Amino acid sequence: MENKITDFSLNLFSLKGKVAIVTGANQGLGMAYAVAFAKAGADLFIPHLTEDVSEITQLVEETGQKVKFLQGDLTDKNYIQNIVDTCMREYGRIDILVNNAGASKFGEFTEYPDAAWEKIMDINLNAVYYLSKRVAKEMIEQKSGKIINIASALAFTADKKCPPYTTSKHGIVGLTRVFAAETGQYNIQTNAIAPGFLVTEVNQEISQNKEYYNKINDRIPLGRWGDPYDLMGTALFLASSASDYINGFTISVDGGFASTI
Repeated sequence: MENKITDFSLNLFSLKGKVAIVTGANQGLGMAYAVAFAKAGADLFIPHLTEDVSEITQLVEETGQKVKFLQGDLTDKNYIQNIVDTCMREYGRIDILVNNAGASKFGEFTEYPDAAWEKIMDINLNAVYYLSKRVAKEMIEQKSGKIINIASALAFTADKKCPPYTTSKHGIVGLTRVFAAETGQYNIQTNAIAPGFLVTEVNQEISQNKEYYNKINDRIPLGRWGDPYDLMGTALFLASSASDYINGFTISVDGGFASTI
């Protein structure tokens, strides 16, 4: 015990020599995770749907790390396999997977389109399962790996007018536990981050609704909505060796939102 304590070093938080896949990291929260990893020494592989990759390219290259991209649709299983094959071809390993990409659509429950339900469940839950399963096979060969799923404050509660998003994020918590149970024996840790309410482009409409903004703000003990920056340290912790004995857990990064009524 004494030797392990004295061996503790901040190098546990280093990602030097690691390769991280972060889905959808050319924008939004994924960009924050990718930059955190690059600053800690990781090279990045970014599957993305939208065209523009200029900002994340600049941010990663400014750290001196490499970044590669592959555009496609995560609901396509062929694309999912191509992500794994291309990353392995480019870098020869996969140490970290962040299942960040997701979608949402608001609508009245009784009128909610079946097609929208199916599409959002495919992106937010099914794609996470299929990509994680394929990446886990490479991590099993390496005998190490970190899978980080992105849940939500709505993984523990529910709001109106977003049934598939809420349901899929509840599912992410369960899926995280499944992968922890199935792959822990191979030195793979699977955990999740549950972001709270953040001021981002995606949330621009609801955050600019003064009544809704204040309703949420009044429930947050820290007294403010979050920023992508608030998630970067948690993501780095879960991606690093500092979290090697954490498996199957979901960490809320929400200013205390989930702790209050």
